Amino acid sequence: MTSEADTKSKRVLGSLVSAAIVIGAVALGLVVLYHVDSHPRTDDAEILANFIGMAPQVEGPILRLNVRDNQLVKQGDLLYEIDDRPYRYALERAVSEQAALEGQIADEQRKIAALVSAVSVSEANIQSSAADVTRSSSVVDQARADVTNAEQGVSRAEAEWSYASNNLHRLEPLLAKQFVTVDQVDRARTSEVAQDQSLRQAKSQLRLAQAGLQSTLAQEERSRAVLLQSKAQHEQAQHAVTTLEPLVNQRGARTSSIETARYNLNNCRVYAPFAARVTNLTISEGAYAHIGEQVFTLIDARTWWAVANFREGQLQHVTPGMRAEVYVMSRPDIHFKGVVESIGFGVTPDADVVGRLGAGLPDVQRSLSWVHLATRYPVRVRVENPPQELFRVSESAVVVIRGQ
Repeated sequence: MTSEADTKSKRVLGSLVSAAIVIGAVALGLVVLYHVDSHPRTDDAEILANFIGMAPQVEGPILRLNVRDNQLVKQGDLLYEIDDRPYRYALERAVSEQAALEGQIADEQRKIAALVSAVSVSEANIQSSAADVTRSSSVVDQARADVTNAEQGVSRAEAEWSYASNNLHRLEPLLAKQFVTVDQVDRARTSEVAQDQSLRQAKSQLRLAQAGLQSTLAQEERSRAVLLQSKAQHEQAQHAVTTLEPLVNQRGARTSSIETARYNLNNCRVYAPFAARVTNLTISEGAYAHIGEQVFTLIDARTWWAVANFREGQLQHVTPGMRAEVYVMSRPDIHFKGVVESIGFGVTPDADVVGRLGAGLPDVQRSLSWVHLATRYPVRVRVENPPQELFRVSESAVVVIRGQ
């Protein structure tokens, strides 16, 4: 009886232990499943950093190369230097051309000032000539009036002489018949002679007035000619006044040439734009550098990321700002803290699934895939305080998301 009871007790105890082991395994599996879901982990990750190709913006032989391959440089360190003599000469030539332009502008300003003064003088001459024409016109009018008066005087003198002459011719026949006295005939003859002299004097006065009129007319013509000449000189002076606009417009081009030459001269010395690691250095001093051709590559050592590819079903447990741990394969015993910065929203479509995308409808190939592989999306994790001697671009890594 005792042995049977012991056997039964052992069987019960074994059943309890087996049940406990099964329950513990299930509980452990649930805990692990919860932990894996809430804290996604992937070894499909790489270390990345920004990098730029250092290509010169000017060309020429490299006189000095201050870096070596895989060297860590600080921001502002001189990387290399290109022969700057052609660019220094170009800057001096541009500065000289600008100084020559400014001298031309100054000379042209002095010429313009003199020409403007000539215009003012010609305007004064026009005004003076116009006044002379006005005065000449007045004198002509006066001379015409004098001629008119002289003509009227001649007419009066001719009438008086004609009367005196007719009176003399009428009295002379009457003297022989003694109808008139000798004295009357003498007075008539004297009067006729006096009127003849007056007529001659009036005609002389008329000729003098006519000559004065001709003189004043000639003077008026000369004044008008001087006025026309003054106007012509004024127009010529105005046309001679040049403008500074063509020369002033060249200032922008000359200034641009100086700035371009100074820019090229400054680019002969290339400095590190940030703290970086030099890599892929395949050039040496004395080589000829060409514009746009990379000399070496700079890896930005300020910020490092671990780009981890998580399955699409795990993305629901990953949000930007979550804490993460990063392990690199070169030192798997050290973990680095990180922060999730972004989650990818697109990857290249799988041609075996969606076909080739193009014009028209998608070209979807028929297939019998019994296994559906989950798409992986990149999650960018920024590493905090990464050591420069451990992190390398494309280094394998493991990323674990630890949550908020």
